Amino acid sequence: MDNHGEVRSFLTSRRAKVTPEQAGVASHGNRRVAGLRRGEVAALAGVSVEYYTRLERGNLAGVSESVLDALSRALRLDETERAHLAALARAAVPGAARKRPLRAGNAPKIRPSVLRVLDSMTGAPAFLRNHRFDILASNPLGRALYSPMFDVMRTQPVNTMRFAFLTPNAQALYSDWPKVARESVGALRIAATENPHDQDLMNLIGELSMRSEAFGTWWAAQDVFVHRPGIKRFHHPAVGALELAHEALVLPGEDGLTLITYSAEPGSPSGDGLELLAAWAATRVESPS
Repeated sequence: MDNHGEVRSFLTSRRAKVTPEQAGVASHGNRRVAGLRRGEVAALAGVSVEYYTRLERGNLAGVSESVLDALSRALRLDETERAHLAALARAAVPGAARKRPLRAGNAPKIRPSVLRVLDSMTGAPAFLRNHRFDILASNPLGRALYSPMFDVMRTQPVNTMRFAFLTPNAQALYSDWPKVARESVGALRIAATENPHDQDLMNLIGELSMRSEAFGTWWAAQDVFVHRPGIKRFHHPAVGALELAHEALVLPGEDGLTLITYSAEPGSPSGDGLELLAAWAATRVESPS
């Protein structure tokens, strides 16, 4: 991934989102740019226009934390965007440490104890994914919840990004697909920044950009997103509407693996829905046809 290009696009897009009124900058005459001008960002950050111009052209090598903080304040970055800018700066350092990319045909070996934990979660859908959003393992209820994905995806491992953007089943499964899809693009951008030398990941981004107009549009927007605890809404073809609390738990020492879990309050409509989903999954196991 071209770090200079990513830095340039990110800073330009954030500058375009801040209005003079938001920044407390007096606006005079006709403005030919969306959002703030470079000189206005430089003044707000306390740096010279020449220095900020160099940064916006993509050269973050050697930039100090204090300058990054000043830029973050000037551009009104949120916590996720600040972390992303810092990651871009780290990647710009010559000789920056490279993460060893996982090869598609050489999935990481998952500890048996982790798989036992996954299998023991009988009342909650759960699966393990890597930074490419490949699902490497799942429990039966996880496979049942995402049956519209497992039933149609022919490539292995199953990839949630390809499902979200390249199959019509995704828009039927996710009740608020545009929100889910746009957040997914933001999460993939963070993964790309953290793994800039993973060619398989870059190939995935290229494939989605070429095959999905929605992905290409949202990718160009330069937004970033981190999955945090929240509610995800599904419309499952077998059990109907489900509102499930989700968690994304990064597993230390597991080479970038994340455990995704879903749950519902017992006795709630969605809790009853999960019980019905478990019964439906058992029927599918007994009668694969």
